[in-house]
Amino acid sequence: MVFEYDRYVKGARLASVTRLTRAESQARTRAQLLTTARALFLADGYLATSIDKVAEVAGFSKGAVYSNFRNKDELCIAVLDQIHADRAAEIATVLRAPTADERMRRFAEWAERAIGDPNWTGLELEFAVQARRDERLRQQLADRIGALGALLGAAVDVATDEDYEPPLPRDEAALALLCLGVGLGLFRSIDPKVPVSALVNTVRVLAGMPAGAALRDE
Repeated sequence: MVFEYDRYVKGARLASVTRLTRAESQARTRAQLLTTARALFLADGYLATSIDKVAEVAGFSKGAVYSNFRNKDELCIAVLDQIHADRAAEIATVLRAPTADERMRRFAEWAERAIGDPNWTGLELEFAVQARRDERLRQQLADRIGALGALLGAAVDVATDEDYEPPLPRDEAALALLCLGVGLGLFRSIDPKVPVSALVNTVRVLAGMPAGAALRDE
């Protein structure tokens, strides 16, 4: 995937005719640094992306990066939070569909698009390896794993009929779905032909719905 750094950076650099307050200027700088870091982390990976490179591409000094983020780990956590928020917003849109069948159809389409993105998957895995050596980082990632699991649990809740008793407790179902999603993401980043139907059908079964055909066969 080719990332258009100039588009990200130049768009964020557009000067306003209105004088910004100190807080507004700092917020704009932070947003521009996040946008630049996200593009670099996704394109080149965590280890290959340096604070110096982020500062250079964003058009700031290295000091500007450190005035917003303590280190590269904190910057990457902020980028991952941003990506997770985008994914959560996408799933929230899916769950607003009027019927359970339509929600599942949209969820399948979302899974086909999102799960297995090689840049996103690679960044998540690379940073997880980095974090396992640092107890503070490991705890931060653990908190975020819980939030992602809750999001998938909500997908089951929304798809489940009020009178249906799921075969697994909600927390266990959410963890199972998260593990399945992570595994599929890894496999699909290697072989995009691996279908997402295992995840989609697991959600359907947990919600008391019959399993459907693989998305690619519909």
